Parts: sequence; C-alpha cells; structure tokens
Amino acid sequence: MAFISNKKIPFRINSDLRGYLESYNREVSLPIDYSYLLRYDNAIPLYDKKGSDTLWETVFYAHSEIDEVYYALKTIYADLKADGDLSVMKHLYVDRVDLCSYGNSKPFRVRIVNKVNDNFDYFYIKNADASRIYGLELEHILSPNRISYMTSKDTLVEEHIAGIPGDMFIKNYLNEPNLNIVRFCKEFVKFNERCFVRLLGDMHSSNFVVDITPDFEEIYYRIRSIDFDQQSYEGKKAVYLPQYFKQNNAIIEMGMKYLTPESVLQYQREERSLISGRIRVERNRIQDLMKVMQQDTISLPQNLNQLKRELAYHYQNNSFLQCRSMGDVVMKSLELVLAH
Repeated sequence: MAFISNKKIPFRINSDLRGYLESYNREVSLPIDYSYLLRYDNAIPLYDKKGSDTLWETVFYAHSEIDEVYYALKTIYADLKADGDLSVMKHLYVDRVDLCSYGNSKPFRVRIVNKVNDNFDYFYIKNADASRIYGLELEHILSPNRISYMTSKDTLVEEHIAGIPGDMFIKNYLNEPNLNIVRFCKEFVKFNERCFVRLLGDMHSSNFVVDITPDFEEIYYRIRSIDFDQQSYEGKKAVYLPQYFKQNNAIIEMGMKYLTPESVLQYQREERSLISGRIRVERNRIQDLMKVMQQDTISLPQNLNQLKRELAYHYQNNSFLQCRSMGDVVMKSLELVLAH
C-alpha cells in the first residue's frame, strides 16, 4: 500500500521557472493576490445539500472592501476564461468565496454565477508552489487534458476541473448496472500509467475526478487529476501508482476481475505510445520545461535517492542512479517512453 507520512514542503518559484511561465503566457498581472484574500473579517462553515460539513468555510469581507474584492475576482475570471475580455463580466457576479483551511495550499474557491441563466462556475486562488506548477504543466503537455491556470508572483489561479469526485464515484456509481466496467477499468489502467510516467503522486480517490461522456452507442470515462502538489516529491515508487492506494481498492478489485493481464499490458503500452506522441508534438515546450525542472530543487535529498534506487530496480536501468534532481528522474522516465 502507498501512503504519505509527512506534509509536503512547498517550494518557491525560482527565476528560471518564472521565465518559462512568462514565455508561455502563464505569468500575468492580477488585480488581487492570495495574501489580500486573507483579509476577510468573518467566516462560517459551509454545508452541502445533505447538511454535512464540507470542511470549507465561506468567508466575508468588510463592507468597505467587498465591491473592490469582487470586481477584482470577476476580472481574474475574465483573464482565465476569456483571455481578459471584460465584456463577459457584465452578466457575472461573485456568489461566494470559500476557504479550505485543511489543505496544503489552503486554497480559496470562488463561485461565479451568470445572472442571466443562473449557470455557475468555480476557480481557485492559491499560494504558488513550484511542485504544483510543474505538475500542472506536465498534465497540460502529456495528458489528453488541457489545463487553464495563471501565476502572478506568489499567487496561483486555477480553473475548476469538472467531474465526479473519485470517492463519490466509487460510493455511488461503481455498482450501477449501466456502468461499462471494462471501459472504466481500462481508463484507470491508463490513468495509472500516466501518473507513473510523469511521477505524479498521491492519486487516491479524493484527488481525482471521473468525467463521464455519453456517446451514441457507449459511455466513455476519463479520470482526471485535480491535485498536483505531489509532483515528483516523494521517494516511494508506490506513491506514484494509484493502484497502491487503499482508497482505490474497489476499482483495483474490479479490474482484477474483469481485465486479463494481457489486456492490462496492452492498455499500458497504448498509453505510453500516446504520451510519446504528445512529447513529439510538444517537443520544444517539454524541452524548455525539463531544462528548468532539472536544475530546480523540488524534493528532499533522501526522497530523491530513494526514488532513484527504486526506479533503477523497477526498470532494471542503472542510469536512474546518475540523476541529480527530480527533474532528471522525470526526464529519464520520459526518455524511456520515447525509446520504446
């Protein structure tokens, strides 16, 4: 089983990573930052529709500041969703600002509502952490999903990733009669492989969502990461394999029942082939990112040394032992994908 024993250490964005973010239009000037949002003067617990505590708090700002704060938040949403087109703001209002006080990054979640049709959306404002930035970029480049986010000095803004939370899916959907078990288990195998190749850790059921897309004959599933804090930080190889988290056991047991070892191997190879294709398409961007990541420090020395040894044994490839940073380890993993 995989488990994470200690709270992850955040890492600041260095000048090289900042330069990368500027080059790819991720770094912008925002009208408000994370630290300013901490100036709320009251908060109440947020409960879901069933009356259960969500562990989020809805925060409130002083009457003299609230208009300024909410206008700034709408401007950020326009930057995130409409490339700064402020004309989209006239139909929007900020319905709620929530704070998650138990998470690593203590994010704010902003609920934006369209007053014309009551449609709503969310986005998040967090303290920027270099590990999470690398995780977001690798997801954007190597996965089938595009990620919209922005940085501004020490502030990170992320779009909401829609889907059914993994723990809720396991509880409420996994035993539904219309679930296409083979298709879903195949997607979990591919998700497992993506996480392992790019070394994204801590993908238990609370840290991913399931996106369900009905087609004219079938239902398609995609599992998407929603937490990128554990990008290339831990030393245990198992942390980077969702199959080893006990929270995912119900999915693993289903996969063992309905998939053969031969089909699992086929799906793993398919995903590695797709990742290889994405690397070739985005060759310049991945090279720019890895050049920065290889020179950065985003983990502890003992974690790096442990992961090098475990991956060298797993792949029977001692070149991992020559890696000097977590960026080197990720690069070596990607090189193996390209080689095969």
